[in-house]
Formats: sequence, structure tokens, C-alpha cells
Amino acid sequence: MTKVDFYILPSADPSARLDFACKLVEKAWRMGHSIYLHCSDAAQREDLDARLWAFKGESFVPHGPAENEPEGLIVLGLGNDCGPHQDLLVNLDLKVPAFAQRFARVAEVVVEDPAIRQAARESFRFYREQGYPLQDHRLQRL
Repeated sequence: MTKVDFYILPSADPSARLDFACKLVEKAWRMGHSIYLHCSDAAQREDLDARLWAFKGESFVPHGPAENEPEGLIVLGLGNDCGPHQDLLVNLDLKVPAFAQRFARVAEVVVEDPAIRQAARESFRFYREQGYPLQDHRLQRL
């Protein structure tokens, strides 16, 4: 069954979600996971793409858009199709994607922005009602 982790960041800045997602993806990739980053829109995906190239000077995290590299180890996707991925889903949308249950793990990244917190509460309720094992990680610093 899919395990769901909520990472609660000590920031109200929505861009902190993307910065944290970069760190999470790098760590998961180095541990051998394949990662599907589900973005809310094209602008967020472009922003995340740029951050993945620059977030850590000495690090390279291979990634690309799902349309170009559907079977890549780290793909940035939009919409309702996650391709063949089923290892780790990093959800940066404000709603649970319909394909979330296909993944072994789901990471939800939450900041103190009211809209994002409310969406996270609704996602938490949804996952709990579906019986998914839930874990929250309250980070003290970024």
C-alpha cells in the first residue's frame, strides 16, 4: 500500500516548497529511487526545472519533462498521466492526483501559506479516508 509523507516546512513562502522538493529529489535519486514530480502548471514546472539545475552547485540531478523522457529516472509532469512511474511521487499540486495510488510512496510538501495548508489538510483527509499509512515530518529549519 502507498505510504504518504507530509513534509511541513517552517516557511510561508510557496517557493520554499520547490527548494525543498529539489533536496528531497536529490536524496531519493542518490538512494536509487525513480521520481515523478507532479507539478500544478507549466509555470511551476519551468521554475522547478530551473531550480533543479541550480539548487546545488556541485550536484547534478538528471531530469526532464515527462513528454520528452517518460521513462526517465526523474521526470517533471503535468496532467493526469504519470507514464510508467510507480516508485516515488512528489506532489506539488494542490490536489491529490488520480494516479497517486500507483506509487509506493507519495511526498506532499507543505508550507504555512493558507491556501497550501488548506489543500494539504484536504489531501490528508483524503489519504486517511483511503486507509493510507500517513507520516508527518515537521521540519525545524530549511
